[in-house]
Amino acid sequence: MRTQVVPVLAAGLLVVGCGGAQQQSEPPQSSSGTAAAQSPAPGPEDDGADGAGTMIVTYEDAETPEAIAGRALLQDNQVLEDLADDINQSLALPNDVALLGSQCDEANAFWDFGAQSITLCYEDAALAEQIFTEAGDPDPVASALNSEYATFYHEVGHMAISVYDLPVTGREEDVADQLAAYVLLQPDGDGQIDPESVQAVKDFARTFGTSGEQRSELGSEDFADVHSLDETRMFNLQCWIYGADPETNGDLVAGGELPEDRASGCEDEWLQLDKAWSTLLEPHFK
Repeated sequence: MRTQVVPVLAAGLLVVGCGGAQQQSEPPQSSSGTAAAQSPAPGPEDDGADGAGTMIVTYEDAETPEAIAGRALLQDNQVLEDLADDINQSLALPNDVALLGSQCDEANAFWDFGAQSITLCYEDAALAEQIFTEAGDPDPVASALNSEYATFYHEVGHMAISVYDLPVTGREEDVADQLAAYVLLQPDGDGQIDPESVQAVKDFARTFGTSGEQRSELGSEDFADVHSLDETRMFNLQCWIYGADPETNGDLVAGGELPEDRASGCEDEWLQLDKAWSTLLEPHFK
């Protein structure tokens, strides 16, 4: 990844199946087959007070064309290694956490409390590249990687809530989206937000916009889902981008992507989000 999470988090950082480019389901019930993923969840006697845990990367085998393509995208760009390194430098984990690249037979990503693992499905990366290729992006690989970075930090949100027993006052999926935005939109030492990190959140939002456009109709299951509607998640992310730096990201409003009525409150939304996650994570920074 282009930006380190260390300065980002230092300046201010149950099984859950999560949304990337489409509505997604819970992970398979079978074990992933790696030693890290098969380890039991920590018990009360293993509270990890010393923060000696490490995020450990494993790329599992891929067999289908989609999984093979997604695995190559992630592994050739050392995506999991870079993400794990950022977490290991930033957060005091109470126990080891596995970061798995895996064939899931669906586009998905999820945090698994029982296995103490985050899984990025190869199919999710492959689908993201397909979405941005069809959208005509000049570099669909870069856009897909951006989306996967943000997807990972969404899952880190779930992980943090679980391993640190953090309180949340809204739907956890929305709160996890906030964590992804919180990490990627923090300013660097010079007070500026890295443009590539902003683009990562924009590309993450675009996957939800595409998914919403492809949906033919809404049913009761869509409204009852633990995830907000794809369009809602897109507008939330755009709002937080704008709210974090209205002057630089005014193109979202000027271009009609973010409605002016929503944009008028986005600075306050961002300040509230930033304060909440900074307060929750402060005790767990290295």
